[in-house]
Amino acid sequence: MDFSSIFISEALGTGILILLGAGVVANVVLAKSKGFDGGWLLITFGWGIGVFAGVYVAYRTGGHLNPAVTIGNLFAGVEEYAPGIPVNLTDTVAYLSGQLIGAFLGACAAYIVYKRHFDEEPDEGKKLGVFATGPAIRSYTWNFLTEMVSTFALVFVILALGKTPSGLGPLAAALLVVGIGASLGGPTGYAINPARDLGPRIAYALLPTRRTANVLPQRIPAEVTAGGVRPVIDESPGAPLPSTKKNADWAYAWVPVLGPLAGGALAGLVAQWYL
Repeated sequence: MDFSSIFISEALGTGILILLGAGVVANVVLAKSKGFDGGWLLITFGWGIGVFAGVYVAYRTGGHLNPAVTIGNLFAGVEEYAPGIPVNLTDTVAYLSGQLIGAFLGACAAYIVYKRHFDEEPDEGKKLGVFATGPAIRSYTWNFLTEMVSTFALVFVILALGKTPSGLGPLAAALLVVGIGASLGGPTGYAINPARDLGPRIAYALLPTRRTANVLPQRIPAEVTAGGVRPVIDESPGAPLPSTKKNADWAYAWVPVLGPLAGGALAGLVAQWYL
């Protein structure tokens, strides 16, 4: 496959992943949505189904959808990313760029679907949580380690699945993501995918998400989201109102990029020795 074919495959697959993933977060946390307050498990299953659908869409390139998976394969010493796609610099760039652009476009599509709900939502922090991850307790070192360990589990198991005759493919990957979200997602919202966090975070910074509804903000708790775990707002007398200032939290943005890349590389190295 040439550069453009790889790029398009990974962009379409990652776009579907983010459309469904960001969509389920928006459904659970944004004002007046029919899925409002659906809970953590609804979000984890929504992301799992997003992986399931995205991998099928990007079947031509093996459905990486995630730079950490691509880097994991690279460090595992594989000769091909997918049948007919040799491991080289050009193809690696095609994978990574397709994933990032696809994630950005998927986030924009999710925004279009929930445009009116974004307009009605008073808390800008919850809007960011639809697009990007954030820590429940901010500690950059521990947040980095959380993302690294979680992504190691993701990539190592995916590489192991490639060595087994089960043939479960996308379903196994989807269930793995659900499991990681349910078990390891609490501290940081389990980005486990640099493109999944960075592309939508850029979209959030560029899209007109600022609240336009002509009503005063209320003291309502920020929901915990799989895409961004937001601290619950203190509702005691005198507590601050939910944030209405747009802030993409770029100070944290390196964590869900470098943590998963480190975890993916480590998984590839261990897989090369063990699998």
